[in-house]
Amino acid sequence: MTGTDPSGAVHPAALAALVTRLREVHDRGPGLILLTGRPGDGRTTVLRELAAHHDGPVRWSTAASWETGYPFGVIGQLFPELACATQPRSATTALATAADPGHGAATNPIAAVAESAASEHPDPAAAVPEETAGAGPAATISDHGGGRGPVEVAAMIAERIGTAETVLAVVDDAQWADVVSLQALASVVRHYRDARLLIVAATVVGDADVAPGAVELLPRIATGTVRIAPLTVAEVGQVAAHRGLALHPSMAERLCTHTRGVVRDVERLLTEVPPQVWAGFDPDLPAPAAITAKTRAALGDCTASARRLIEATAVLGPGTAVGDAAALAGIDGDLLTVLDEAARTGLVRLGPQGLTEIGPADPMLRAAVLADMGPAATAELRCRAAESTEDPVRRLRLLVAATPVPDAGLADRLDALADEQAARGAWGTAASLLRDAGRLTVDRLTREGRLTRAVDALVGAGDIFAATALIPEVESLRETPLRNAVLGYLAMVRGRPAEAEIRLARAWDLVNAEREPEVAALICQRYVLHALCRCRPTDLVDWADRAITLVGSDDPAAVEAAAIRGLGLVYGHTAAARRSYSEISQQIRTGAQVQRITMGRGWLNLITDEFDDARSDLESSVPTTYLGGSTRISLWARAWLARVQFLTGDWDDALHTVAEAAELVEHTGIVLSAPLLHWTATSVHCLRGDWTAAQISLQHAATGPQDYEIMRVPSYLARAQWAEARADSAGVLRALHPMTQAWAWNGPDDPGQWPWADMYAHALIAESRYDEAEAFLARHERHAAELARPSAQARLRAVRGQLSGVRGDLDGARAAFAEALEQLDGMPLRYDRARVSLSYGQMLRRAGKRREADAELSTARDLFAALDARTYVTRCDRELKAGGVRAQRAGRTGDQLTPQENAVATLVARGLPNREVAAELYITTKTVQYHLTRIYTKLGIRSRAELAALRENT
Repeated sequence: MTGTDPSGAVHPAALAALVTRLREVHDRGPGLILLTGRPGDGRTTVLRELAAHHDGPVRWSTAASWETGYPFGVIGQLFPELACATQPRSATTALATAADPGHGAATNPIAAVAESAASEHPDPAAAVPEETAGAGPAATISDHGGGRGPVEVAAMIAERIGTAETVLAVVDDAQWADVVSLQALASVVRHYRDARLLIVAATVVGDADVAPGAVELLPRIATGTVRIAPLTVAEVGQVAAHRGLALHPSMAERLCTHTRGVVRDVERLLTEVPPQVWAGFDPDLPAPAAITAKTRAALGDCTASARRLIEATAVLGPGTAVGDAAALAGIDGDLLTVLDEAARTGLVRLGPQGLTEIGPADPMLRAAVLADMGPAATAELRCRAAESTEDPVRRLRLLVAATPVPDAGLADRLDALADEQAARGAWGTAASLLRDAGRLTVDRLTREGRLTRAVDALVGAGDIFAATALIPEVESLRETPLRNAVLGYLAMVRGRPAEAEIRLARAWDLVNAEREPEVAALICQRYVLHALCRCRPTDLVDWADRAITLVGSDDPAAVEAAAIRGLGLVYGHTAAARRSYSEISQQIRTGAQVQRITMGRGWLNLITDEFDDARSDLESSVPTTYLGGSTRISLWARAWLARVQFLTGDWDDALHTVAEAAELVEHTGIVLSAPLLHWTATSVHCLRGDWTAAQISLQHAATGPQDYEIMRVPSYLARAQWAEARADSAGVLRALHPMTQAWAWNGPDDPGQWPWADMYAHALIAESRYDEAEAFLARHERHAAELARPSAQARLRAVRGQLSGVRGDLDGARAAFAEALEQLDGMPLRYDRARVSLSYGQMLRRAGKRREADAELSTARDLFAALDARTYVTRCDRELKAGGVRAQRAGRTGDQLTPQENAVATLVARGLPNREVAAELYITTKTVQYHLTRIYTKLGIRSRAELAALRENT
């Protein structure tokens, strides 16, 4: 196989499936694959790409509706050397006369069709190839006399194909193929299993204009089916990029929806629509010129009543009640007859509820109908529709679409409705309404203010890409506090703290809090979010209090600030933080702000070890549809929910939550929570030993700008988790070193939120840096106690037990581990319970208390096994084997290895250096070297390489 990588194709999955089957012909025998899709979905393009991937002979045919009744028309194109043999003389004469009345039967029309198809096909692979060497002479009429049946023709084809190299035979537009050609091809596949042939028949689905015989026969004779799916949003973006157009995801989604993912229509619009349209926001996309022309012709053939119904349906849009469309169209006669005629045009479609609902057949056909109506007729019908529409958003949008000039009154109505929608959490709708209001506004300052608020609403809606596309337009506006606050907000959700700080500082400098208290409060609220992401609790509380003081506790900006304020208080003032959430929950019981309050409370509950309450709050904060909600808040809820699920051992649920949220990050461009999400995914994959997935998650956790502390910290912890799971204590220290610096102490150092101190202390002990571990532990033990974080205290007490153990204080070690287990008792922290038992067992084994160690290690193993933490199950097994309690000691000879020596030998044979072996077995490097000396002596070897070779061969 040659050619390009299938992943670069328009439909990579379909192409890859076909390429795979083509490669399997040698082993699986011939096949007939049905390639199905909708009209315009790029089937022919896939066939051309398949031909380009094949380095053997390619035979191409294209069926046509006017040749469906001509026997062996397709065979004549695929195998022109057999054309005469497959046609009765009467059929040949008739075809020749039809093709060229002046020449009678002097020419071979089927061969001529094949020659014409080959000459017109733009792909070189479509040309009918020359006769393959050694295949023998072509059959002719003089050799065989009259026509042949499908079975006889199949034998002739099999003889031509042979067994030397794989032949690819393409039948494009197979829904028009003549039946006997398909029968002959099917017979080759069925009866000549040594023939090196793959037939790919491309056919359209969902189109009534096909040949019944071929459509019925193809599924019966096919040995496999490959379906071409509509383009995804990402694939639409790739098609545009191939044409030099960079579509932001929201625009790619809009184009994908408008075209229903049909390649042909995507490419037409990308060609026909001016490039500047694709960089804008919320454009009205037209129909391609070809569809507009067909629509105009279909409308021209309609009766006046059917045309009016189609036009009314286009104005009203999808999901319209038939009665509403009929009333707008002024139809008072036989409605069923009119409905029937309108549906036959294909321009409208009845809804799933039968005759009660109607809508445009697709968005492009709707655009084509509206374009054919013309501006005046469309505006008049929209105004009439607005009068009878109860939905206020729909009513105003109809009026906007019917208003070609500025209208201050309508703009004011749009502005007021946008505020109502934003209060309900419908920020996307609010953005569109504000954008429309701006277009209808004459006053420059008011117009610019509405545009700025539209961008702010887009950020609230989570459409960061669309908001970013409007940055040049907003930056060109006159500088105002609101403008800078909005640009700062946008910089924040894009993960750019330096820019956000500059923008917000400028906004605060410009604002007059007495004249514009609402704008000042909005700036304060943005500072609250900025401080949250910088992990600066004191600043967070200060800015939240300013916002509330400026506008009172009921203002939306003040409510949102108060919803976050408790997360600043939790650092040293847990009781006050809980009171804060209790008060605001009583104050705000409905509306979009409830999501913010519930998410913040769930975050607080996670930090303070109220895991069941945290799960409940965070789960209820995820949806964005019920009673409104913010995508940004939903992402934070998912990120912290995944942490709760990880800590409580629900790892499959955690990975599912991360996957859903990661897709949302990709779609929205809100990158702030991405490292937090991938920290959790990295942890699960590392502990389960899925190193490929762990590495991918680790890369995602470290991708992009990470200047915000709330992005940097989980990235550090993800790298530390990777290192710890690989018993790389030095790697843990390197990953967590930034957390030991001054910037971290007063901000991201709440152990309930960022559980890193125990990992760092454990690594110090593994590196034999006991004095450093003592100083570090003492500080963080006091800190966890002051903040009242029981789970953090338990983790640190376990490390205290390790340190006491290596220093020979067995009683102190036992007491510390007992305290750790007691603190974890009653908490649903299965992973932490397993870690403490493993550490306890390692300490006891090193102290020579093998039976006690065996009990703790067995407990740890069972807990890790229940979590499917294969990395640590293996570690527990190694510890249990090294302990030797379960080993059969009878019959051991002097040259056999002890369990501990066997564990060391296994790790060294895997290539681990002594330091990592020591970390794995919780012994010193000197002990590892001692064991290695004895291993070499017992096994009669002299090097690590010999040990690896010996282990590999046994």
